[in-house]
Amino acid sequence: MKPILKKLSKSWLSKKSSKFHRSLFHKIDFDTQLIGIKGARGSGKTTLLHQAAKVSSHKASQILYISCDTAAMAGEDLFEIATEFSQFGGKLLLVDEIHKMDDFSIHLKSIYDFLDIQVLFSGSSAILLDHNKGDLSRRATIFTLPILSFREFIALKNGLEFKSYSLEELLENHEDIAFEIMQEVKPLELFSYYKEYGAYPFFKESVNDYTMRLQEVINTTIESDLTYIFKIDVLKQNTLKKILSLLCTLTPYEINKSKLSNDANISWATLSKYLTYMQKGALLELIVYQNKQNQLNKAPKILLSNPNLFTVLCANADRGSLRESFFISQLVSQHTVHNALSGDFLIDEKYTIEIGGKSKDKKQIEGISKAYIAMDNIESGYDNVIPLWLFGFLY
Repeated sequence: MKPILKKLSKSWLSKKSSKFHRSLFHKIDFDTQLIGIKGARGSGKTTLLHQAAKVSSHKASQILYISCDTAAMAGEDLFEIATEFSQFGGKLLLVDEIHKMDDFSIHLKSIYDFLDIQVLFSGSSAILLDHNKGDLSRRATIFTLPILSFREFIALKNGLEFKSYSLEELLENHEDIAFEIMQEVKPLELFSYYKEYGAYPFFKESVNDYTMRLQEVINTTIESDLTYIFKIDVLKQNTLKKILSLLCTLTPYEINKSKLSNDANISWATLSKYLTYMQKGALLELIVYQNKQNQLNKAPKILLSNPNLFTVLCANADRGSLRESFFISQLVSQHTVHNALSGDFLIDEKYTIEIGGKSKDKKQIEGISKAYIAMDNIESGYDNVIPLWLFGFLY
């Protein structure tokens, strides 16, 4: 092992840890031997690893942090590093950006099978964990770290810790829940902030630099992560960026296969492949119909993965797309979401949700059981009309 790796690890471990913990942090059993955290760039994976190290019972000398995207890791063998670390009394190995290491699955499998150490690793949301070179599905416990929920944003910004609710609790008791929250904050004021700069924890460092940092997230995801993982031709990187820019100005129902293909100057088959890559990279969401026949006959609904991306990608964002982007961003990590034949979305094959502004009526969901309207720009709801912002309290 290069001495520089130990030096960098000591420097990283000596830093102060954030006092704010993502909701996922409390769901992880940090005694598990092999834990993986995947998620979008900028979502806080490295911070979570740092916090895990801080709460560990091991001494600092028994913990090693390495990042696979640094020059110091060039030519290094992960299993050899782990073996040497274990031989000298190491107990906890933290591996960041593991998707940047070739055949990492084989290395992790060998570490799990032959060494008596614990490994926590993080990687891109597009990380491939189950390919035949080293299936980790039976060994690693994998978690996905989503963007900040609206609830988490408030906790990080204002220091107010509200509880999270299950979807069932929220749908049944939304009036009481909204009332309790409104006693402490002005939800619409905070929601307007959140939609612009609240999806990623680095807003806390500098709001002025937020747009630039978010642009870096998009560029690095495409130019580094997706290009490396899926072997995308470097010359096609701008095509992926162009697709994102095209999507943010369209309403969800305006998206047309042939038009989008023509505008991007690629075939629908190639476009479909690129869309799938960007979904895996947490840049957009593809929402399909529940029925397989409808999936074949109708194009998926394509949405940017969170509302902050609209600020970076276009000057005149479509309001409908932005609202639906927020709604989807708060549900996809914990629920199944499909396009609905009536209404906008079918959640967990059970609940129909229509998204809209203050003028939205109930025509689209008339006669449908367990149907609700998620309405923007209202503080509190009534009956089956629920404030859109309140869906940000699911985690």
